[in-house]
Amino acid sequence: MATKPKKPLTRWFNGSTPLNELGPTERLAHEIVSTYADLAPSVERIMTADLADDDRHTALASFQVALGAPGDPNRDPRVAIANATPPGGGPAASE
Repeated sequence: MATKPKKPLTRWFNGSTPLNELGPTERLAHEIVSTYADLAPSVERIMTADLADDDRHTALASFQVALGAPGDPNRDPRVAIANATPPGGGPAASE
């Protein structure tokens, strides 16, 4: 009998909550680290940045796109964070 392969576990998905119940940012972080385990420190840097969740998602999405675009400056998580930071810095005032 064939067994169903387990979904990889990451800091953002530990298997106790269904993957589809994670927020979009956590799902994206899990997807990146599941594909590129060596990028966990870069993803962690973005996930712990002082950003509103929408801005964090923007930084993470920019980082992910940059992985397939040689020379894209957003490949550096610090650049992705800076580019997603609203004017004035830090989380959006609406939080």
